This record gives sequence, structure tokens and C-alpha cells, in this order.
Amino acid sequence: MEKDDLKTAQLKKEIIQIFKKFGLSYNHALISTNALINAELVGAYGHGLSRFKMYCDRISKKVINPRPKIKIKRLSQSISHIDADDSIGFVAADIAIKQAIKNAKKTGIGLVAVKNSGHYGLSGYYAEQAVKKNLVTMIYTNAPPAVAPHGSLKSLFGTNPICFGTPTGSKIPFILDTSISMINRGKIRVAAKNNQKIPEGVALDKFGKMTTDAKKALDGVQLPIAGFRGSGLAWMVDILSGVLTGGNHAGRVKDPFDDFSGPQNIGHLFITFKTNLFVKNYNNRIKENIEIVKKLPKTKGLKEIVFPGQNKYKRLKMNLKKNIKISKLIQKDLEILKK
Repeated sequence: MEKDDLKTAQLKKEIIQIFKKFGLSYNHALISTNALINAELVGAYGHGLSRFKMYCDRISKKVINPRPKIKIKRLSQSISHIDADDSIGFVAADIAIKQAIKNAKKTGIGLVAVKNSGHYGLSGYYAEQAVKKNLVTMIYTNAPPAVAPHGSLKSLFGTNPICFGTPTGSKIPFILDTSISMINRGKIRVAAKNNQKIPEGVALDKFGKMTTDAKKALDGVQLPIAGFRGSGLAWMVDILSGVLTGGNHAGRVKDPFDDFSGPQNIGHLFITFKTNLFVKNYNNRIKENIEIVKKLPKTKGLKEIVFPGQNKYKRLKMNLKKNIKISKLIQKDLEILKK
């Protein structure tokens, strides 16, 4: 797959201008662009520029509101409920994590639910914001049907990521951001777009047979991690981010690429809390925890035991020094959107 190099600043400017052309305010365009660029820099290409045209298409089809009137309902000093008014998901999530941080700084804990939102990219991107403020965080969001509940032949749950973040007492945050499926849907979409195979054992075609064909996987069923346990986790996330928040749930979140019949109404749940709620020496304790794990005997050929988020942090630092490489297909999308 051929790729072009683009300077990050130049690319960022182009994306902001395109988002503005599609009706977003400068501030909302900047928030959305920063999230997309971050996904590219950490190597999460399935959540990066491969989705850019989709967001613009949804704005054009009037199923993303480019000028939302977002309402924050304060239920207590700790709890807030946000109606995102069908905004682009990046903006709703940015407002929500900042509100959750604000609530936690005031009372020790912040709980923020969001309804009427859309796909917001990487959960870990928002978790990092809380961790930088010395807060522990848990984030949940649901997604369009992709995974069949255990025992069912039909997809209903999304790949419904689970995200946890904590300060580590060092500059590298601990960020566990994982979908409950064997592979995230964004990776399958990128593979389908570039005519690439997907790994074995991650998806079934529409006839229930194992497939490595990305396009057949998109029409079929993705497999959850750990069998019925992964299915249970997907269900848990659907309850926390959909049922609880007022968002769509039970398979009613619309596919952002294929279903333009209405807004997605995705739900998100952001939980943040101070590290010193129960102990005063959290940083020392978390450092000790990580050091004990890292000192364990290693399997053959392994140089270091890494904690979740460590490799992503290294990729980010490394990629910040380089230009962003984008595929010819994404370059073509950019040219179409600029017209």
C-alpha cells in the first residue's frame, strides 16, 4: 500500500478547513481534528483518517448536527447528564471528560453520562486527559451491532470498548483501552478498504463460517474475546453506556458508514475519581505494583513486561518526530472533501 508523507501541521490545517466547510465551528473542528490526528500518531489507524470521510458524509446527510446545542444537566456536584444534540462524537466526549474532571476535582468523584452522541474515536484519548489531572478513570461507549450475544446467530452488541486509566507516578500513563471483540471493527474496515486479509479466528461470514476476508467479516459476525465472557462484557457496556444514559442500546445504534436513516444516538459513560480517596500514598503504591510485575521472570525472547499504554506512549513520542504517512485512498478522500 503506497503512502504519502504529510507534515502534521499541514495535515491538521487541511482537516480543520474541511470540517469548517462542512459546518463545524472552528473550535469543534479543532477538537475533532486533534482526536483524528492523535489516532494516527498512536498507530490506531482504524480510528483515524480512514473514518474522516464518514464523519463528513454524515454531516452532509444531516445525521450529525454540525451546530449542536449541547445541554449539560447538573444532577449533583459529582453527577452530570449531557444531551449532545446529535453532535459529532469528538465534541460530546471532549465536553464530557472535561466535566467529569471538573466534578472529580470538586468532590473526589465525577460521573458523566452522555446521550444523543456519535462515534468519538479512541476511548484512551479521553482517559489520558483525566490521568494527566492525576485522576483514575473508567470510560464506556456502545457501538453498532457487530458481535452476536453468546448463543445467538445474529449480531446485536457493538465491539463496545472498555477503558481504564490511572496515573503511574511516572510520565507514562497506564491506559487499558480494548474492545470486547477479538479485533476492533476499524481494523477490519481498513483491511476491507485496502483489500487485505484479517487474522484467522476473529470473525465469521454471514453463513457462520470462519473467514479471513475483511469484506465478508463486515457482513458477518465478529467474535468476542474469551467466548461467553466477552459477550457478557459487551452486554455490560451496552447497559452502562446505552440503557443507563438514555442512548440507543440492544442493537439500535446505527452503523456510521452504512446507515444514514438517522443519528446514531450513542451513549457514553465517564467516571473519574481522585487517587487519594482511600490512601494518601497512591503514587508510591502504583509504582510498587508496576515494579513488582516488571521484575517477574520473562518468557523467552521478551526484553520487558510492559503495562497497558506503554507501547502506545512510545509510538506517540516516536511519531511526533515524523511526518504522518497516509494511504493513497485517504489522500483521495481528502481531495474529494476539499472540492
